[in-house]
Amino acid sequence: MLRFLRWLFIALAIAIVLGLAALITGTLVALDWSRTYTHRVVELPKAPATSDGIVNIAVGDQAFRARVAGMGNAGSPVLLLHGFPETSAMWIPLLDALAAAGHRAVAFDQRGYSPLARPANVDDYGIQYLLSDLLGVADALGWDTFHLVGHDWGAAVGWAAAMQAPDRLRSWTSLSIPHVVAFADALANDAEQQRRSRYFYVFRTPWLPEMLFAFNDFALLKQLYAPMSDAQKEEYLAVFSEPGAMTAALNWYRAMDDSPGAPTFSARIATPTLFIWGNQDPAVSRGAVAGQRKYFDGPLAEYELDAGHWLMEEVPDNVIPLVLEHVAAADAPPVPDINPDVSISSEPTDDEAPGQ
Repeated sequence: MLRFLRWLFIALAIAIVLGLAALITGTLVALDWSRTYTHRVVELPKAPATSDGIVNIAVGDQAFRARVAGMGNAGSPVLLLHGFPETSAMWIPLLDALAAAGHRAVAFDQRGYSPLARPANVDDYGIQYLLSDLLGVADALGWDTFHLVGHDWGAAVGWAAAMQAPDRLRSWTSLSIPHVVAFADALANDAEQQRRSRYFYVFRTPWLPEMLFAFNDFALLKQLYAPMSDAQKEEYLAVFSEPGAMTAALNWYRAMDDSPGAPTFSARIATPTLFIWGNQDPAVSRGAVAGQRKYFDGPLAEYELDAGHWLMEEVPDNVIPLVLEHVAAADAPPVPDINPDVSISSEPTDDEAPGQ
């Protein structure tokens, strides 16, 4: 019996070693060690560009790859923030719509996604650095104030901007992710949100999620990209096929503060806010959405759509008009107050005769 157990243990150990070897090998062969994508990014023109397209925006010693549209327009500027695991390509339909409506619109690949803005340390992906990147890009564009739109992790950065730099925002639109303080509260107290966020634990482990995503020629990532266009899939896979790119994107999760305590800034939002949520989103509970409403001093418009997490890909015909209307409403001049001491009557006065 002891001999059988010993051989069983040896067999299991061999199976584990072989499995790990297969996983590691399947990961390494999937990566683009020649870094083709980075070489293409290095050759991009630098902002400000004379025409719309893809450029590099320099912020300090980093450069962010960005899509720019309508830069010759006179309308108000709009900045867009992508989430995980995407790039600025997710915003192409909205960029085009904003430019057609007369706006200047920019969507940049954020820290870790831009090859020329990819620090190695986990601590370099804290929310304070992500917010600094956002404001740095706006400064480089010469935008003192701007409309902001974010999805997924881009929404988390946008909420930080709405709390910590509200003077820079004309309006704020969040796709999928509710107010981050409400989300954190749900993560701590709502069993449904805890269940939906269990993937955080996997994403925050070292090296394992990188291997799972890259194994078998990025089969898992390709499955995740099922709702995306072929052009989007091609760009996303080009980004994440480079060594270090997926690690950088996952470092956003690894840099999350497990016990943030009381914020050093007000969690209240005065900026006109649009929130769009898909009621089939596997990552966000209804309780997290409901919990955000107590944090608003300014106007909040909420829209629940019959969709999942990938709102721009699944229901763009719903999302785009809502964003355009929200931006236009925020740009509209305020309606003057009517003096309550002045009455308006449609009846003629004594000095007027009908027909005069």
